[in-house]
Amino acid sequence: MILSKRLLTIASFVPPGGRVADVGTDHGYIPIYLVKNELAVSAIAMDVRSGPLSRAAEHVAEYGLSDRIELRLSDGLDALGAGEADTVVISGLGGPLMMDILERGRQTAETVNCFVLSPQSDIPGVRVFLRENGYRIRREAFVKEDGKYYTVMQVVHGTDRPGRVVDDLYGRDLLERGDPVLGEFLQKQGERCEKLLPELAASPKEETRKRAREMEEELSFICQALKIMEEAGWSAEKY
Repeated sequence: MILSKRLLTIASFVPPGGRVADVGTDHGYIPIYLVKNELAVSAIAMDVRSGPLSRAAEHVAEYGLSDRIELRLSDGLDALGAGEADTVVISGLGGPLMMDILERGRQTAETVNCFVLSPQSDIPGVRVFLRENGYRIRREAFVKEDGKYYTVMQVVHGTDRPGRVVDDLYGRDLLERGDPVLGEFLQKQGERCEKLLPELAASPKEETRKRAREMEEELSFICQALKIMEEAGWSAEKY
């Protein structure tokens, strides 16, 4: 099985040799990859919709893994028992939904050693939620695939040091490692802000000028982020 760059990164963040639960499994590719390659001893593939779960069941059977991958209809962690998984993967969902799943499934989540999260939206909000609810981001990856950018987090229980705003926006681990994909993203965002700012600031509409002020703040954080990355050894072309 050949995974996309994003899914392969998610799979690489799963500690090997354990039991994995995949929330929102969709086609079941991550559990299949992990078990087939002996990176997990077993897996539970879960989805809130019966359609994707049926497709996942077909793929599991196709690879002859029905005895090692169990499929469950589940809203978040609802169908996962305490202690049934060492690692929980949650990917492809919006940040607010991901936070809701962790909050509602708190009792089960407390028995899980590691989480691999890849939120599709409100990534800064997810980082803040994790820090304020007894989680620590161990490491992050920033992946570019088909012109889009994705964040992957490996998360464990623990106390994290207070984050700067720029850490919550872009990821402390990525900044302090000078991640080149993040650097490319930030440069593009900075150039976009610089191009649009003069026109927005000159608008007679208050709403547009408000957007200009927000963009100025965004540009300030981008510059802070790129400075941190330069100190980590990343070579910036412009900032």
